Amino acid sequence: MMMTVCAVSAQDILKSYSFVEAQGGVQLTSTNAPMDKLITPTAAFSIGHYFTPAVGLRLHANGWQSKSKVNDLDLYYKWKYITTDLDLLVNLTNLFSKKHNYSHPLNVILVGGFGLTNAWDNNELKNLMASQKIDMPLVWDGNRLSHNIRAGLRLETNVTKPLGVSLEVNANSLTDRFNSKLNNSDDWMFTAMLGISYRFGHKYKKCECKKPEPVVAPEPVVEPEPVVAPVPEPVVEPPKPEPKPVVVAEKLHEEIFYVICKSDPEVGKAQMQKVANFMKRNPNAKVSIVGYADKGTGTPKGNIGYSKKRAENCAKELIETYGCDASRITTDYKGDTVQPFDENDKNRCVIIDGSGSHEELK
Repeated sequence: MMMTVCAVSAQDILKSYSFVEAQGGVQLTSTNAPMDKLITPTAAFSIGHYFTPAVGLRLHANGWQSKSKVNDLDLYYKWKYITTDLDLLVNLTNLFSKKHNYSHPLNVILVGGFGLTNAWDNNELKNLMASQKIDMPLVWDGNRLSHNIRAGLRLETNVTKPLGVSLEVNANSLTDRFNSKLNNSDDWMFTAMLGISYRFGHKYKKCECKKPEPVVAPEPVVEPEPVVAPVPEPVVEPPKPEPKPVVVAEKLHEEIFYVICKSDPEVGKAQMQKVANFMKRNPNAKVSIVGYADKGTGTPKGNIGYSKKRAENCAKELIETYGCDASRITTDYKGDTVQPFDENDKNRCVIIDGSGSHEELK
């Protein structure tokens, strides 16, 4: 058992390493054409370094040819490009691994980076435009430099071996002019590549084997005599202060709207209940009821009568239905001389305002 413990604990823990990699595969730049007709070869070379088994950086360059289609015509053209990126590599397998030696047959790695893409030699498109008499603006001639923002995923074999094989898929966002056409949105390039990498400069952290300490028989433990805890004296809580009355001021504002030529017994019922509760809750409260009519219908003389009737009906309901004191209610009516609302139909209304106070114990 001692030999087994030493053999396991003496394993080296990987700290960092560097690598170079060559890749080859296919790419396509999205446009309004079948995807299988846009596939072209691509190649890449990179050099990088893992600062920890989970996090690394690489300088990556790939390029060759890209392909696109002339709008509305079954004509394709190619041009050359090269992309250089600084990529962040996050090894998810090592990041979430519980193995201390970070040795896995397969690693899942996230890729994210940014850089520059240079495109040139779009002579095929210029020749097509000349031969087919295509009236399409050529957005660059000679070469085009653009940004490149990348995100991707890698599957890679064991990082502790000198040689490794990888499969990498990336999505690259480029300027709208990359394919020599304007679409009012970024062009997208997608790549899928197989790679062979060589790892070097591995640094490890040594785990020294510690000799097991001799086993010493424990001394007999003498149980202490139980200690009887003193009975705590009862805690007498101080008397709570009696609540004192506090005067609370309260305001009331309610609006009741009417529909022309219709009589709905439910209109204003909820507002009347709120006003009655307010008056009962505040014994000294007084309310004012003001009736209005809309200027868009009727005549000024008729609207005076409508607004008066609305205000008086509200006061009557408070007194007869809810038992409110009539001396605490005042009524007024404005006809269509005052329009409290910008919307015409809302001015067929009654507005009730009040103020009062009551005592609450706190």
